[in-house]
Amino acid sequence: MAAGLLAGCSGDELPAPGAVGITGFVGLVTADEPQAALIGRDILTRGGTAADAAVAMYFAMAVTLPSQASLGGGGVCMTFEPSTNQTFALSFPAGPPAAVTPGADRPTAVPGNVRGVYALQALYGRLHWSELVAPAEMLARFGVPVSRALASDLAQVADALALEPQVRRIFAGGPDGRLVGEGDMLVQPDLASVLARIRASGPNEFYSGSFATQLASAVREAGGTLAVKDLNDMQPAWQKPLEVGYDDRRAYFPPQPAAGGIIAGQMWGMLVKDDRWLSAPDGEEGPVLVDAAARSFGDRSRWGAVANDQTLVSSANLEMLLASGVGGKPAGPVPGGQPLTENPAAATFAAIDGDGSAVACAVSLNSLFGTGRVAAGTGIVLAALPGPGGRGSSMLGPMLVVKPRGRQFVWAGAASGGVAAPTALAGVAARTLLSGQPLREAIAAPRVHGGSDPGFVFAEPGAPTRGLQTLLGQGDEVVTAEKLGRVNAIVCPDGIASAPETCRAASDPRGFGLAASTE
Repeated sequence: MAAGLLAGCSGDELPAPGAVGITGFVGLVTADEPQAALIGRDILTRGGTAADAAVAMYFAMAVTLPSQASLGGGGVCMTFEPSTNQTFALSFPAGPPAAVTPGADRPTAVPGNVRGVYALQALYGRLHWSELVAPAEMLARFGVPVSRALASDLAQVADALALEPQVRRIFAGGPDGRLVGEGDMLVQPDLASVLARIRASGPNEFYSGSFATQLASAVREAGGTLAVKDLNDMQPAWQKPLEVGYDDRRAYFPPQPAAGGIIAGQMWGMLVKDDRWLSAPDGEEGPVLVDAAARSFGDRSRWGAVANDQTLVSSANLEMLLASGVGGKPAGPVPGGQPLTENPAAATFAAIDGDGSAVACAVSLNSLFGTGRVAAGTGIVLAALPGPGGRGSSMLGPMLVVKPRGRQFVWAGAASGGVAAPTALAGVAARTLLSGQPLREAIAAPRVHGGSDPGFVFAEPGAPTRGLQTLLGQGDEVVTAEKLGRVNAIVCPDGIASAPETCRAASDPRGFGLAASTE
């Protein structure tokens, strides 16, 4: 199995496990669902690595937040290992099957999460696989109170979900057919059985055993599209990340298919180039961020012609992007002038451990509750086929920052929110790492976003008036948006080895997650 997982690596060297001892500090976690964060924290206190904590948090969210993190979805992670001083991207998206079955009314994607997190733990884990899956299995078998995060997701699509018998079987709270709400007990015996099989045999049974046959059949019965061969063929890919250097640090982002990684990487490169972010007058940082976003979104039409994604974040390309446009305005934010949309529903989580290793991940069903259906007998909410209507996860792109010379972790973050995710991530990173703002304040600060919809800039209530006036003066129409992205992040401002006591984790107040320390 390990050989198959390693075959997807595209870097010069494979990532390798290891550890450098750092005493007196055990780690931090943050996740979009509180119970998952607490489980990740417990894994660290038991001697687990950041990868162990991330895997345990993922499986917990598959139970506590199946609207966004179901076993049916896919995602992307970034990893840093100090013993080798290497950073890698791990891609396992929920992509299309080889063929869409004619007549399928809810085409589905191929699940990538189980094999993806297995690859993560196989290379960077310390605890036994079963120890990481067991907490989620117990939550599913014996029940867990519905969190505010899941209750909020259920409320958004309750009427549509209530029409599906298999969904009602899991999420109905009583004889009246009402879906469960915050605090109600959610018991998922079918999902517990699936997790038990994963705990006992890893991903083998899920992707190539008898369960694979059962799952493919159940997906077809649910109006989806999945063949056993699709499951057999799904492989996560280790990738060399995009790198943007500044000062004595290096920022890393995933390459394609995570388009959000390229956008965030280009934005970051433009923000640090010639100190553009730090040179902005107080209250004018928003226009600088929007300008970088617009230039990056406008660059997407050239990506297919580039052989190496690293070229897109090179100094030469960034200089070209900054020089494009007329009168300081970027030219053509979106090819064809059409708004770019994408599903905002995704779950993110991050962890660091006392050895200085770090993981940041984002997972999605390509739409809230995916297809809105469940594979009978499995409890698995099915991911939607990427495609029209903004269904997809291309804007997911976690970010890591390290000090290579000292092999030190500095920053890890991941964002959801569709097209606003890269802007939210780059903005929080800039406030934290460039302006020195405390992480919690940086995440809570009102956000702006632009570039994905020509001529429009979106701003949360409370965004600095001075910056908004500048945007209006540039001819943009400013539209108020309640929430622009959701970020989970961890920072050690001076490096984890230099000052572990300064490390902080934070979860976005726009969601209902939790950051937890082992102290």
